[in-house]
Amino acid sequence: MRFTKMEGLGNDYLFVYDEVPADVSEISKKLSDRHFGVGSDGMIFISSSAVADCRMRIFNADGSEAQMCGNGIRCVGKYLFDKGYTDKTIITVETLAGIRKLDLHLCGGVISGVTVDMGKAVVGDKIDFEYETQTVSGTYVSMGNPHFVIFVDIVENIDIQTIGRFIEHHRMFPDGINVEFVQVISDNQIRMRVWERGSGITCACGTGACAGVAASVKYGYCRKNEPVSVLLDGGHLSVSVDENYAVSMTGPAKTVFEGDVEI
Repeated sequence: MRFTKMEGLGNDYLFVYDEVPADVSEISKKLSDRHFGVGSDGMIFISSSAVADCRMRIFNADGSEAQMCGNGIRCVGKYLFDKGYTDKTIITVETLAGIRKLDLHLCGGVISGVTVDMGKAVVGDKIDFEYETQTVSGTYVSMGNPHFVIFVDIVENIDIQTIGRFIEHHRMFPDGINVEFVQVISDNQIRMRVWERGSGITCACGTGACAGVAASVKYGYCRKNEPVSVLLDGGHLSVSVDENYAVSMTGPAKTVFEGDVEI
């Protein structure tokens, strides 16, 4: 299998331009392993689409399929343009969360960054449940995939490994959930760390950043219709949410290396 390893703020995937193989779950688990495989947060397969410029399917490091990946979709845009599959700088991508529009930013003939129309965020009410001897309060947000946003005083003080895993597998979320821990710095900047469903702690999560800003807007921590800088472990994304909760995200996409691997 020929693959290209790419990353968006350290959220890394193995990209393959081909139809999804029948044993994709096992392949993703094998190749994502950072000790015995290539090493990644998962795999993304790119193929033709009847309704968009291409189709993407995302498989996490544990073999499960995800509906959407904000960092991954930016890399899909760069992959298609840099490899000559398209010469357009505005393209559409079919995902399990719907069709997303990408605006590709050129620098020296290659794509350096991408703005993605992420669709509308659906922000629910706060949910409380018990964790050990404390009450955890968070907000469910759908970005086409599920998120649970928790506002904290100092994000670095949170045991993300333990709490993130607990919430992902909580009975309230039978299909699992992505968990975002958000510290509000100002009305145009938040600090966020993430536990991704199926992958664990990652350097960044694009849909999670959008969910974090959407929840921040709902509770009046951040302003609508203005870019909010989301500081993640791997760098920062710029996210804006309008009055109808339509979300736009801008961030980098980079190629790490290419290779061949026996599967």
